[in-house]
Amino acid sequence: MTITIGIDIGSGAVKSVLFRTDGDTQEWLAKRCERIRRRDPMQLAEEGRDGVLADAGVDPAAVEYIATTGEGENVKFATGHFYSMTTHARGGVFLHPGANAVVDIGALNGRAIYVDARGKVLSYKMTSQCASGSGQFLENIARYLGVAVEEIGPLSQTSKDPEKVSSICAVLAETDVINMVSRGIATPDILKGIHLSMASRIVKLLKVTGIKEGTALLTGGLALDTGLLAAIGEEMVNEKVNVTAVNHPDSIYAGAIGAALWGAFRHARLRELTERAAA
Repeated sequence: MTITIGIDIGSGAVKSVLFRTDGDTQEWLAKRCERIRRRDPMQLAEEGRDGVLADAGVDPAAVEYIATTGEGENVKFATGHFYSMTTHARGGVFLHPGANAVVDIGALNGRAIYVDARGKVLSYKMTSQCASGSGQFLENIARYLGVAVEEIGPLSQTSKDPEKVSSICAVLAETDVINMVSRGIATPDILKGIHLSMASRIVKLLKVTGIKEGTALLTGGLALDTGLLAAIGEEMVNEKVNVTAVNHPDSIYAGAIGAALWGAFRHARLRELTERAAA
């Protein structure tokens, strides 16, 4: 039995999870998520570690591996670090067994990852950090429109005549939105247009990875945006891609989950090597 912690430091939040692994059995014991909001991510990582241990009533001495991912390579108390693409792939398959792809839509960029049944990365494609298909861009637009983040999805789904954002560059796209407002375009139509533009790029990324059918799980900060999920479904139909996009209530934890599970795997392998050397 192995106790591991996974910590995913993103651009907008720090996610921490605690797992107990026994062979092929993985038990999720606790989770914590803290928005950064100008706070020190390293301090939040420490608080996340202490928080999940306290929530599960686990002795810190029982933890055998602390794995980080995302921007967490400088966490001093970590045992090891994993590339975020591999952790999102592994965490995505844990959350949705049978998923053929994972679409991570974070604060600064998005990426489509084609995976096998074990969560191994087969191929991937990502957007640039200046793209308008990111969480930070959508939050900036919502703030400009006076819309709360949790209202974005429901409002988008009430749109009658969506106005697509044509620019890929986030700065130019924001200018497009300002022009839309001055022309009297309704807020739901602006939001739905942004969702459709983001969805179009996401579906194109998926197509480039080589996936042709199956299920794609959304992860990252925008995974629970119902308007974006609906727009992706529409674009799948338009592009004749036979892939169903889904999300999970815990999609935001995918990277941290993957880190914890890869940490357990690496710990087991290191233990095997040590036992062989001692034999």
